[in-house]
Amino acid sequence: MKGVIYCRVSTNKETQETSLARQKEELKLLAQNNNIEVISVIEEQASGYSLEREGIYNLMDLLATDPFDVLLVQDETRIGRGNAKIAFFHLLKKHNVLIYSIIDNGKLTLSESDSMVLQIVSIVEEYQRKLHNLKIKRGMKKAVEEGYNPLKNLKNNHLSPGRERKEVPVEEIVRLRHNKLTFHEIAATLRGLGFDISKATVNRRYKEYMLQKEDSTLANKSEL
Repeated sequence: MKGVIYCRVSTNKETQETSLARQKEELKLLAQNNNIEVISVIEEQASGYSLEREGIYNLMDLLATDPFDVLLVQDETRIGRGNAKIAFFHLLKKHNVLIYSIIDNGKLTLSESDSMVLQIVSIVEEYQRKLHNLKIKRGMKKAVEEGYNPLKNLKNNHLSPGRERKEVPVEEIVRLRHNKLTFHEIAATLRGLGFDISKATVNRRYKEYMLQKEDSTLANKSEL
């Protein structure tokens, strides 16, 4: 399993730097004892109640670009406190990331109240997702009836020569991504529209599109 170590202290006091170092060493040992390959170590000094944390932003970037299986923390309060903790628990759950803690000497055991809140949030989000997907499906169906053909919007056909590429409505992927859907949600939406596509393919095609757009922008600037 791949894992990420996350260490946090709440203040910038010099004594807290020692705590960070201790957390990191103990978590490395926890990873070793559970045969977890540590791919990144994130350390930060910030309040657990805050959502605006560079360490958490780095963690979210890793979830998108280099998926991992386990997050290793000293205890659940290192991830966050109050509503921030629940928000991050939910984020990790959506990405199927387990949480291991030193306190539990393995998989984190959630309190009954935290488990209940996460279950409620998941149910609400699932119904919101269904409503959103139904709305998108309705719009796509109407567009197709009016003559729109998503297969004509394919991009990057020149990439990966010699390999058959799936027909995917790339512009629709970009639009859904800009509407804040995750790659998993976009893949689920497109499968509902009849496209046989995985989250990994959605991620790859989106990155190809953005790279091509960036190259085009740079080329235009150089011509000025």
